[in-house]
Amino acid sequence: MVALSELIPPEAIRLDVAAPDWRAAVRAAGDLLVAEGTSTDAYTDEMIQNVVDNGPYIVIAPGFAFAHARPSPAVRRTGMSWVRLAEPVEFGHDANDPVDLVVALAAQDSAAHTDAMAALARLLADPEQHDLLQSAATPEALHALLRAHDGVEEPATGPEPASAAPAAGRTGTEQHKILTVCGNGVGTSLFLKNTLEQVLGRWGWDRQVSVEATDTISAKGKASEAVAILTSREIARTLGDVGIPVKVVQDFTSTDEVDHVLRDTYDV
Repeated sequence: MVALSELIPPEAIRLDVAAPDWRAAVRAAGDLLVAEGTSTDAYTDEMIQNVVDNGPYIVIAPGFAFAHARPSPAVRRTGMSWVRLAEPVEFGHDANDPVDLVVALAAQDSAAHTDAMAALARLLADPEQHDLLQSAATPEALHALLRAHDGVEEPATGPEPASAAPAAGRTGTEQHKILTVCGNGVGTSLFLKNTLEQVLGRWGWDRQVSVEATDTISAKGKASEAVAILTSREIARTLGDVGIPVKVVQDFTSTDEVDHVLRDTYDV
């Protein structure tokens, strides 16, 4: 697996960027991907169209947008970029606007960047590290913070874990499945998957409950195998009634919020 600091080199980091609106903010992040040879301008257009089509679900935590689109011929290799805005912009998200950080992902598949996504989620969920990232004076200083956390796993903290493990799943097997869903299955759903797995690990339920990140189209077909879907409000509207509970999470990096949603799902 590729480390976060490898996917976001110093050259793919810009700080205090002026952007008049969310489209310009996403385009600034896309321009860095293009400059690094990660993707073409067409992929930047696809990232913007993703928000137009699916709403601001990429705003997955307060102040943070994770711009991405489906793997496509416009992606030359897997990579990421980091844009800290001079002034925050509105994406239209009910809870997490305004946005002052846009991280863009161009992925060739859903596998290579999994560890990097987990590292990024942990960094942004840590208030102290978040403040350090926001105050970094240069791209090199910010990159050093990313590099310092490559491969570092922080223990999950939060409410006391649930005591009782779940009973048999929908298919009669011992293991349950929960789906985390986004528009494309390679970006925000992986963020939420990582946070959910942290909570399940702290509960001691990671052997009984598996988590699969997927896209909206696939989720409808896989719903019969799962006990619940966790996703954003925008994607929940797109999914509609799939025959299982669809739980909305506002902050995909918050173990406290995911803990609450999991307790509600299992009534514990």
